Amino acid sequence: MTMKKLLPVWFLPVLLLSHMSQAQDKDKWDLRRCVEYAIANNISVKQSDVQARLSKLTFDQSKLSQIPTLGVGAGAGINSGRSQNPNSFTLSTVTYLYNNYSLQSSVSLFNFFSLRNSIEANRYAFQAALATTDRVKNDISLNVANAYLQVLLSTEQAEAARLQLKLSQNQLEITHKQVNAGTLPELNAAELEAQVAQDSSNYITTQGAIIQNTLTLKAYMGMDAGARFEVDTPPVDQIPIEQLANLQPEAVYALALAYQPLQKADAYLVESAQKSVASNKGAMYPNITLSGSLSSSYVNLTSSAPVYSPFFTDTTVLRVAGSTNKIVNDQAQILTGFTKVKANPYFDQLNRNFSQNLGLNISIPILNGGTQRTNYSRSKLNLRNYELQRDQDNLTLKQNIYQAYTASITALQKFEANKISVAATQKSFEYAQKRYGIGMLNTIDLLTNQNNFFKAKIDLLYSQFDYVFKMKVLEFYKGLGIKLTK
Repeated sequence: MTMKKLLPVWFLPVLLLSHMSQAQDKDKWDLRRCVEYAIANNISVKQSDVQARLSKLTFDQSKLSQIPTLGVGAGAGINSGRSQNPNSFTLSTVTYLYNNYSLQSSVSLFNFFSLRNSIEANRYAFQAALATTDRVKNDISLNVANAYLQVLLSTEQAEAARLQLKLSQNQLEITHKQVNAGTLPELNAAELEAQVAQDSSNYITTQGAIIQNTLTLKAYMGMDAGARFEVDTPPVDQIPIEQLANLQPEAVYALALAYQPLQKADAYLVESAQKSVASNKGAMYPNITLSGSLSSSYVNLTSSAPVYSPFFTDTTVLRVAGSTNKIVNDQAQILTGFTKVKANPYFDQLNRNFSQNLGLNISIPILNGGTQRTNYSRSKLNLRNYELQRDQDNLTLKQNIYQAYTASITALQKFEANKISVAATQKSFEYAQKRYGIGMLNTIDLLTNQNNFFKAKIDLLYSQFDYVFKMKVLEFYKGLGIKLTK
């Protein structure tokens, strides 16, 4: 088989391995994917979104209150007994069918801006609800980032514990050879076996920490605890960090006042309360409304008409008083009874009974148990409460920024100090290994140097992640978001 024919055969496994590697990378979760999933699935975020939707409904309903009201009515029934005739308005005892229609409308012409201010208050309240939802999302993002970094930290610690265990196992293997050769006592091997057992326990503990921190991350994300999940582990040295000089507390605080959702929500709530005060004040003044209606009705009542019959008598001479003239009356009429006349047709009655009404109404609140006055006073107290809450949140924000800045400086100094500690303990451990190899150092001293080196590395990892997270908190307050990649 020629090389040209063999090339596709060799290239196929490479493609398969590349595809499997890409599939595994897609299964891993980076911080951005974790945050997006948390925002979409976290229950607290969903609850806040529901509250925002309720606030939106209140706002929309208040806008619709400016539109004139319109109602249509229709009715039909049977009336029996003594009642007023709808046509002749006389009292009679009769049974009849009736049918009526009506159309009513009203609109508020002027109410001293109470309605307009109420709409504005609801609009600001809706914007505050949206800002509150953003605040919840930010809090969840910060919690997810912290949990994500804890997973990375525990992963790094587990790797360090694994290397420590491997180092102890290698040292034990060398010691066993030296014991078998008679150059070292069996006590040295026994002491190293105890160290291997201790390192194994530490490694198992770090593996458990990874699982626990992963479960915490899943909880913040709203993910099922049993779902398959693996985080992407970027090297901590490659996580981008803003320069500390660009994160001065006063500058960060000024930006946070403009960008942080909590401060936006407080500002909207204060404006909403101000509009509520104006609305309740306007409610104490007269309200002018215009109303109108159209109506018509039908009844199937019959009416009675008198019936006269003529009759003839002998010629009668009638003399007019005070006159000599004579009138000859040959015919006269006599009432013989009544005849029923059918009701007017349906649409004729509706047309005949059609009526219209248009009115202007003025409502002046005078004595109503102090309801409007109490609502006005209550709205002013609510405004003061929101103003105090705004000031408290701003004060807390400033304190948190200064604390985060101080903590970042402390974490950086601790991180730099741990770098020196790792370098020193590493050099000490290397010297101890050389002295142990030529029999100039006992096992206990060797293990002491080894454990000091391991502890220094763990402390360095912890201080490094602690520094990264505290810097990310400052970046979060500045409005830069939270990201672990460039």
